[in-house]
Amino acid sequence: MDYYKIQFKNLKDRFLPEILIAQLAEIGFESFEEEEDKLTAYIQAPDFSLDTLLSVDNFRTLNESSDLSKEFIKAQNWNAVWESNYDAVTIGSCHIRAPFHEPSSNAEFNILLNPKMAFGTAHHETTAMMIEFVLDMDCVGKRFLDMGSGTAVLAILASMKNASEIIAIDNDEWAYPNAVENCKLNEISNVESVLGDASNLKNYDDFDVILANINKNILLRDIKYYSQVLKTGGEIYFSGFYEDDLNDIKKECSENGLSYKKFQSKNKWVAAKFVKQ
Repeated sequence: MDYYKIQFKNLKDRFLPEILIAQLAEIGFESFEEEEDKLTAYIQAPDFSLDTLLSVDNFRTLNESSDLSKEFIKAQNWNAVWESNYDAVTIGSCHIRAPFHEPSSNAEFNILLNPKMAFGTAHHETTAMMIEFVLDMDCVGKRFLDMGSGTAVLAILASMKNASEIIAIDNDEWAYPNAVENCKLNEISNVESVLGDASNLKNYDDFDVILANINKNILLRDIKYYSQVLKTGGEIYFSGFYEDDLNDIKKECSENGLSYKKFQSKNKWVAAKFVKQ
């Protein structure tokens, strides 16, 4: 099948990628790739209409500013292309691989992922930094919440480090079944995958650790809900935003009883630790 590849650039502080993805999905786009300030979307060629795309206000605005481009892609073996471009990743003592990679004999934790369209393959800086945080923490017997869980890689690692229970929540309809599949691939039984968002937290409480790798705007909106379900003295780790955004995250956390502890950064992306006072 032939495809069209559409790229939307210079999105920072203009449009939320989640909103653009939702709008694109409504008009037939099938898969998406998020990068630092860019969204790439794919649609089967017979289903593509430039007029339909530009009838949506956000996309008309991007087109007018020359931040929208399209490319026709001839049919090819997409599985072979994906496999040729997908590398296994080693982060500290954790090795993350796809089914067509061999496990690492040197890694303490071998995680098998069939990522499909879900975020969280450990190639992105934010996921890598969150993995580093989980590797450094004592997970034994602790109850985790993984918000924006994607492939469930963080939840799986926490389980491998003997967390007692992990709730993994994502609002992406691709991510939910993929998280379930990846837990089965790794023989993980104590992760509950949930399709939803922060509104689902009314059903839970008393988490020891919260991991939230989403984006600045969603985090700022939902920090108050995370704080409500985190135990006093519990730890919360945020990522998915830039160094310039850290002060905004700190301010919102402070207003919700979360004390800043430290952060790390890679290529201007940030992961930060807070503790509930």
